[in-house]
Amino acid sequence: MKTTLIILVVAIAVVIVLYYVLIGNIDKSEPEIVKLEDPIQLIGLKINTSDKNIYEDVGKVATEFNNIKGKNPIPNLKKPWTSVNISKDYDKEKGTFNFIVGDVVTKIDSIPNGLQSYEIPDLTYAIFKIQPKSRIAWGITMGRMKRFIYTKWLPGSGYEPSDIIGDFELHDDRSIGKHPEISLYVALKEK
Repeated sequence: MKTTLIILVVAIAVVIVLYYVLIGNIDKSEPEIVKLEDPIQLIGLKINTSDKNIYEDVGKVATEFNNIKGKNPIPNLKKPWTSVNISKDYDKEKGTFNFIVGDVVTKIDSIPNGLQSYEIPDLTYAIFKIQPKSRIAWGITMGRMKRFIYTKWLPGSGYEPSDIIGDFELHDDRSIGKHPEISLYVALKEK
């Protein structure tokens, strides 16, 4: 009995240490509020997903997107490289939403087969920094940050979520390497 208790305590301690080493805390500092000057154009792929399935579906849609653009390169890519992941059309009752993976382009004059064009509107956004302790913690860190934003930060701010678009992750050179970082843009409207 005593040995089992010791093993249980050690296992819990290891889980707690791994959690803080691999995931850590989210950055709850006040976000920068910006108004996009122009819409952001992108070519990508959309999937309908849910709160329950998002972690599995992100990998699927990203793999499919990369396979399609590997065979049919996207013209007019923005340089330096920038890609986005958009969450929009959230249905609170069902817990479902559309998730779009895409690459930012300078203009849309042709779209590779299997992909679509999308536009991120020139709205007001709160920009939150996402910086997981390790690459394997992206999903958990993003989920924790979104939960904080939508349940704590937004209700206490002078804003509410936009009805036009939910949020988007901006991936660029900062999201590659040992200390990955992305910006999460949350679309806002005044209360």
